[in-house]
Amino acid sequence: MLGNIAAVATVGVRDMERAARFYEDVLGLERIESMGKMAAAYRTGHSSLLVYQSQFAGTNKATAVTWDLGSEVDRVVRALKEKGVAFEHYDLPDTKMDGDVHVSGGRRLAWLKDPDGNILALGGR
Repeated sequence: MLGNIAAVATVGVRDMERAARFYEDVLGLERIESMGKMAAAYRTGHSSLLVYQSQFAGTNKATAVTWDLGSEVDRVVRALKEKGVAFEHYDLPDTKMDGDVHVSGGRRLAWLKDPDGNILALGGR
């Protein structure tokens, strides 16, 4: 039923202005729609990300959004680190660290948090 319909990732934040600075200035996403002071939609590849104000922002302890960067993981991690982004380090089975990138088999993964603690992932090979 929904297999041919595009889904939209949705992330709750406490402060829309602070979130806009992070998602636009740090991550480089293009705002494609503003919904007053309560929400904004961003273009990300061929899909979109909805960021909205919520009292429950940052309470999810699992990954909220993942970007598949292919072979660009290390380049993007370096660029974000230059902008002051701190990366998360997790103790995962069968995984070693290469700087801020987790390596497991042929996969390269990095995790960061937005200002509200929402976990964002960068993955690739």
